[in-house]
Amino acid sequence: MRWTWIDRFVAFEPKKSAVAVKNLSLAEDHFADHFPGVPVMPGTLILEGLAQTGGILVGHANNFEKNVVLAKMSGAKFHRETAPGEQLTYTTTLLDLNDTGARVTGTVHAGGELVVEVEIMFAHVSPAQLPPGMPDSKFVFSGELAYLLKMAEAATAPPAAAP
Repeated sequence: MRWTWIDRFVAFEPKKSAVAVKNLSLAEDHFADHFPGVPVMPGTLILEGLAQTGGILVGHANNFEKNVVLAKMSGAKFHRETAPGEQLTYTTTLLDLNDTGARVTGTVHAGGELVVEVEIMFAHVSPAQLPPGMPDSKFVFSGELAYLLKMAEAATAPPAAAP
């Protein structure tokens, strides 16, 4: 995956919910063009961060044994724009999980205000359904997202007993 739109997980409850954050910085390239002189976080990138949060939740629920791909987003409602200097909080809740895919609800907040709400559907794809030349390596759950997941698991692990 080329772009990761989550900085870290702040809560992770396996098979139930995940909460991640993204700090918006003026140093990010997309702010230079969207929009010149009035930097606004593109809505599609906000949704991508939410999808990454939900996708990790779904993948984790299946022990990363299946490829999980974004299938559909429905009912997306944008309530306000976000700008550099704000922190986005992505919250996803697993609604349904079966052999063919999963459904989650997601919200994004900034400064305690609702920014976006949406329902997201993910599909589980077999190696035969992948594009030609795409390795069956659970491609979504590698690199930076795998690192973020390890951080999430560490954040949710029970505290170690004092020696």
